[in-house]
Amino acid sequence: MSFFSKLFGGKKKSANETESLIQSTLDGLIEKGQFELTYEVSSENNDKGEPQITIEFSGVDEDLLKEKEGQMIDALQLFLKRVLQHHFPEDRSEVIIDCNGYREESSQQLIDLAEKLKGIALEKGKSVYFRALPPKDRKIIHQHLAGDDRVKSRSIGEGLYKKIKIYPSKGGAQNDAHQDQE
Repeated sequence: MSFFSKLFGGKKKSANETESLIQSTLDGLIEKGQFELTYEVSSENNDKGEPQITIEFSGVDEDLLKEKEGQMIDALQLFLKRVLQHHFPEDRSEVIIDCNGYREESSQQLIDLAEKLKGIALEKGKSVYFRALPPKDRKIIHQHLAGDDRVKSRSIGEGLYKKIKIYPSKGGAQNDAHQDQE
């Protein structure tokens, strides 16, 4: 590879190169960390047609990945994304890591709590607040609540972790009461 191709990205990567880089990085992390984990890597396009790399972990140490609200899963996901960006700057692949269905389970718990708080907001006609959450968790809640015209939600606060305010939309609670009377 010439000097200019290194500077300006003269070489295009293939899906095999991407998967190979991820596998060698994960093998090194698992070996150095002395984890008892196995993983499967798959590549496909997401709903928007963009490349997506999914890594599913399993093994004796999977509880370590799930501890503290999945912070290790999030850290590995961010690390692998940065490794890809470093080696293939033009690559826009989304990296998703999961461990034995943890992400789905975690999302469902957030949705269940959002439903409970939505019910309180509608019943009392007042705002309720969700604890401070990272952006990925807030996104799950905002997207879920966006499907109900009776309530609105917005992030409140400064920094990475923000609270979520859930409140009845203008006329939302009154519209329900009016429909009940008819």
